[in-house]
Amino acid sequence: MNSNTFLFLVVIVLFGYKSNAQNNSNKNQYDIVVYGATSAGITAAIQAARMNHTVLMIEPSNRIGGQTTGGLGQTDIGNKHTIGGISKEFYQNIKKYYSNSENWKWQDRSDYKPSHSHKSGNDDTMWTFEPSAALKVYQDMLKSDKITIHYKQRLNRKTGVKKKDGKIITITMESGKVYHGKMFIDASYEGDLMAASKISYIIGREANSVYGEKLNGVQTKRTGKSLNGHKSKLSEAHNFVSGVDPYIIKGDSTSGTLPYINESSPGIDGKGDKKIQAYAFRMCLTKHTENKISFDKPANYKELNYELLFRNFENGYDRVPWSNNKLPNNKTDTNNKGGFSTDFIGQNYNYPEASYKEREKILEEHRNYQKGLMWTLANHKRVPQKIREEVSKWGTCKDEFEREDGWPQQLYIREARRMVSDLVITEKHDEGIEKVNDGIGLASYTMDSHHVQRYITQKGHVFNEGNVEAVVHKPFPISYRSIIPKKTECTNLLVPVCLSASHIAFASIRMEPVFMILGQSAATAASIAIKSNKTLQDIDYSTLKNRLIKDNQQL
Repeated sequence: MNSNTFLFLVVIVLFGYKSNAQNNSNKNQYDIVVYGATSAGITAAIQAARMNHTVLMIEPSNRIGGQTTGGLGQTDIGNKHTIGGISKEFYQNIKKYYSNSENWKWQDRSDYKPSHSHKSGNDDTMWTFEPSAALKVYQDMLKSDKITIHYKQRLNRKTGVKKKDGKIITITMESGKVYHGKMFIDASYEGDLMAASKISYIIGREANSVYGEKLNGVQTKRTGKSLNGHKSKLSEAHNFVSGVDPYIIKGDSTSGTLPYINESSPGIDGKGDKKIQAYAFRMCLTKHTENKISFDKPANYKELNYELLFRNFENGYDRVPWSNNKLPNNKTDTNNKGGFSTDFIGQNYNYPEASYKEREKILEEHRNYQKGLMWTLANHKRVPQKIREEVSKWGTCKDEFEREDGWPQQLYIREARRMVSDLVITEKHDEGIEKVNDGIGLASYTMDSHHVQRYITQKGHVFNEGNVEAVVHKPFPISYRSIIPKKTECTNLLVPVCLSASHIAFASIRMEPVFMILGQSAATAASIAIKSNKTLQDIDYSTLKNRLIKDNQQL
């Protein structure tokens, strides 16, 4: 082979290598990259595709839908008239799904009666559903040649975000995969992409003094009022009956404190802390014998972990400590209720900033706690017989989740990080005292924070703290500025889930239909920014507003 021939072959090989590298790069080049296939992520992907953009949705797990496909089948609605766009379309598709008789396997359709607040009447929507039904509906809605979904890809949270001149250029996964995008949307419950992008955020409760609020911070008082003078439930809700002793040997503080109790002061009322409201699994249960998996006793079961449950019963509590809400096909969405229930109070503080390995450990601790609770309620002799008889009728479902034990994969991350942008939604916005002029969707649910900690009162009894249920009397708009960072921090990232809101304001916003609404609005803004070649902070709000109205968003 002469030298000219050799050089020619080298050029061909190098050209081919370069072309392949470019092709591989193009495969991971998208207009809009969505991190987190939660409800917000899904509506963002759908909207981006409808606005003629290529979109990648990255899901760290093997299942899309977040909490909507993870057990929360009785929708936290608020005012139904505030729900529009793709969010409402989802609930319309749920009704279409259940209009098919083939989807009623474990119950006759005529026998199913949802709670009064979830009845659709003559409406074309349905607000209660099985997790598997939500998954099927979402999968059908995502069928588009412009939408690509990558499963089991977790962001490299240390070095995985490359920025230049205030813009995210690429994000890299733990696997080494690199994704290029013009716009990025962090739709995760944890706000991992936001945090890795060096955006300002907060974890925990602000002091009331920070934003002039009344329902934020520590809440040890048993009664309270919202800003408009209407009474709101505070710490007395979901609490222990009077006189429950917190010590291993009753009355003996030297014997040690029972598990899951904060041994120090709960803090000063209205002051801030780094604590967050409790997580739990929203269980999908059934008592249909052919589809039921009975509650089993965890291998690492510790009776002492449930001593407070026993003492609460012995001091007079006489109900099953759960909210067992009816879903189709003889199933339930089972939620926390009472002083000792499915919420694993105080055991999630480290979760938002924890490594993936540490998060998995926290998740399994929550699952084992809740598994142990259900076995205890169904079998333990110190639980009243009528409670045992009722709980033992139920079990997890064989046909709902990929796990053999019938438990959900998705832990209910009620709150994690919250961005701090140019505008922070506060209690004053929820109450209508302050209003925004750049709304992208409405929230209307109660300011609903679950308990944050369990502590010992001055009388030497155990008590839960952090629960707030303050009614929002009118729907309130959520500002566009609350889902975008400060311009100095990033110009091509939107955060529709871990948005800029105080703890107590987020307690109203954090509902799945609202996340869907905000996901769609985020993708709309991303599209307008791309087409106008502007930063997210510089797009024309009237253009955004007109498109949202055209797409049936309620503003």
